[in-house]
Amino acid sequence: MNFIVRESTPKDMPQVLGLIKELATFEKEPDAVEVTEELLKEAGFNSDPMFTCFVAEVDSEIVGMALVYFRFSTWKGRSLHLEDLIVKDKMRGSGIGKELYTKVIQYAYNKKVKRIEWAVLNWNNRAIKFYERSGATVLKDWYIAQMDEAGIKIYLENLE
Repeated sequence: MNFIVRESTPKDMPQVLGLIKELATFEKEPDAVEVTEELLKEAGFNSDPMFTCFVAEVDSEIVGMALVYFRFSTWKGRSLHLEDLIVKDKMRGSGIGKELYTKVIQYAYNKKVKRIEWAVLNWNNRAIKFYERSGATVLKDWYIAQMDEAGIKIYLENLE
């Protein structure tokens, strides 16, 4: 199968959003996606883009994507966060995920970051094994903490 991996463009965002929704379903959160095509275009393709997105394309269809952004580690310095790496279910096992992953690692290397970080669900054994085989360390002693919009509001209201 022939495919290409390239940096995304604004016109790719409808298909990228479709992949994001497919990932949400895979992760058992089908109704959690709030982002829109417009927000993806606005946030990723302005004078100060919030992210870079790479896409895998087969016959003009986007079948995979990896979205990254820069962070700063107080211990290491500049780092890259891999927010999501998604391959359409029908294309898994084809090597597309590995090519997207390699593209992210090459991008990080070229940008001279000190570390790449990402999260993986503890039940996604296939992904965990892939990452470990690649040389990544999957930390099992850290929890990810998040606070959503409602939690932010409640916290601030309780300060008053």
